[in-house]
Amino acid sequence: MVLAILCSGQGRQHADMFALTSDAPQAAGLFAHAATLLGGRDPRDFVRAETEEALHRNRTGQILCTLQALAAAVALRDALPGRPIVAGYSVGEVAAWGVAGLFGMTDTLDLVARRADAMDAVSPAGDGLLFVRGLSREAIESLCERHDAAIAIVNPGDAFVLGGSRAALDALAGEARAMNAIRVVDVPVEVASHTKRLAGASGLFRESLRHVSLLRSPTSGARLLSGVDGSPVIQAEAGLDGLAAQLSQTVQWADCLQGCVEGGATAFLELGPGRALSDMAASAYRDIPARSLEDFNTLQGVRAWLVRQA
Repeated sequence: MVLAILCSGQGRQHADMFALTSDAPQAAGLFAHAATLLGGRDPRDFVRAETEEALHRNRTGQILCTLQALAAAVALRDALPGRPIVAGYSVGEVAAWGVAGLFGMTDTLDLVARRADAMDAVSPAGDGLLFVRGLSREAIESLCERHDAAIAIVNPGDAFVLGGSRAALDALAGEARAMNAIRVVDVPVEVASHTKRLAGASGLFRESLRHVSLLRSPTSGARLLSGVDGSPVIQAEAGLDGLAAQLSQTVQWADCLQGCVEGGATAFLELGPGRALSDMAASAYRDIPARSLEDFNTLQGVRAWLVRQA
């Protein structure tokens, strides 16, 4: 089996997001370290006690989503096949470097906190993201040009995430609905990620990446994909450049999924939170099994599914 591991981005945080990982002894150190980044609050208690708004604040959301991916990876390490393909969606790409064994796990958590701080430092107040499905790329580009917005993420099946000011996105959403878009919905993210509005954040984050230690070469283990073009990361410096550039460039997620398939993926496993990535993979590649951690009631159920795929 060639397993494609998908690391989720922000937007699907919820009170039960750590249901499968919270008691995993392998992940205890990660939860403890994440608490130091959340003002001393245990992430497991935090997600159960806080409001939806609090869970979706930029810095908090990035830490929580990255923690879930890393906790799942260490909890399932004994069951994951060797040399997987790893791809991450938005902040999930930083998690993917940790899951692939290039960053230390606690270093990965520290990096996403710095990433979020860089984004918040340069982001204009009132920015956000909008999801639109069912219009052509040409139509989407025209809408963005008229409303001073930009394509942040390209998903399979004429599905796009757009970034800009909330006022611009609200106007764009109304026009998209009038054009009979299938689905138009706000994304619960507070910044216009992956657009030129965050150009300054790319530079700040690249400086943070200069101080992180790589644990091994990108070519010595998992096949890691770059979000900006879906290609395999071969050279560390170029890969880190892409990881920083991704903050202010369009994420080509459709290309990442295609890259997984071209790399020989025979199954997709999303680490969560949520099922958005596994649903996209299942829709785009119907012959390849795709599941999310949230499809299972126990980690043993995930392990059993992995055995069946092998």
